[in-house]
Parts: sequence; C-alpha cells; structure tokens
Amino acid sequence: MDLDKLIQDRIRDVPDYPKPGVVFKDITPLLADHVAFAGVVDTVVNHYGRGTVDKIVGIEARGFILAAPVAYHMGAGFVPVRKKGKLPSATFEQSYELEYGSETIEMHTDAFRPGERVLIVDDVLATGGTARAAAQLMRRGGGEVVGLSVLMELSFLDGRDKLDGLDVHALVTV
Repeated sequence: MDLDKLIQDRIRDVPDYPKPGVVFKDITPLLADHVAFAGVVDTVVNHYGRGTVDKIVGIEARGFILAAPVAYHMGAGFVPVRKKGKLPSATFEQSYELEYGSETIEMHTDAFRPGERVLIVDDVLATGGTARAAAQLMRRGGGEVVGLSVLMELSFLDGRDKLDGLDVHALVTV
C-alpha cells in the first residue's frame, strides 16, 4: 500500500467538532499504526534531509507528536509553539484567525540563535493562520524558516496562499 493511501485510510473525519460545520481530521488512528506513523516521520526526514535544519518547531498540540520524532531523526532540537499562557518563561506571541475563531500562540524568546534554520511541522494546513503565525514567530526569534511540513493539506481552504511564499511540503492533499 502506498503511503498516501495508508495516511488517508487512517485519518478519521469527525463532523461538527469542535463546533457545528467543522469536519475535524482525527489522526489518532494513524498514530496508533506503527507502519503509518513511521512512514510519515521517515518521509518528512527524507524530504528535507538529515542535518539540513537546526530546530524543528511543533505547533500545539498534534504538531508536537509529529515534530518530536522528526527532530530526533534529523539531529535537530525541538521547539514547542504553544497557546498563550502555557510557556513558563519570556515569550513572543502572535495572534491569528482560525476557520472557527481566533487564537494566540507563543514561543520562548530564547528558542533560537540568530540564523538558525527552522522547519515547522504540524498535522493539518487548513486556513493557513496557525502556520503563518508560527513562521512570523520564528522570524521574530531570529530563525530562518526553511519550510512547513504538514501531514495533510486541506486545499479547498486555500491556506497555502496565505503563507507568503513559504515552502510547503504536504504528505497528503485533499
């Protein structure tokens, strides 16, 4: 079975979650399948190559699950980007719009040294708000954003168009 089909077969649609009209993409079946999960991590690592980035940024919460093993295999550090108020030290923050509201994310001000190469990893690219805000945070922190890797891109929401030319690697596009 090819990875694209394996991924799509293991992502469950949950209608009307977290609010009516939204179809939530549940990745827990994929995470529970060792072959599918390993295939996702390996594909991201192979796409960018070991040693090409200094830090992998994972966006709360499901981005953490994908970004941490990618960081390990790429020989890079891991940086969490969290919702406002969840990090214990000085932070940069960035607000953005979601398809179902607004949010603010943060990262520690000392997460990067100037010029460090950063790859952002998340589960889904939808409207582009979260990814764009994360890239803005990385740049404010001195990081050089080399790209965004996502498990799934929801192309009908045109999120890629809002990313100011950021290189996007999507394992599956629907």
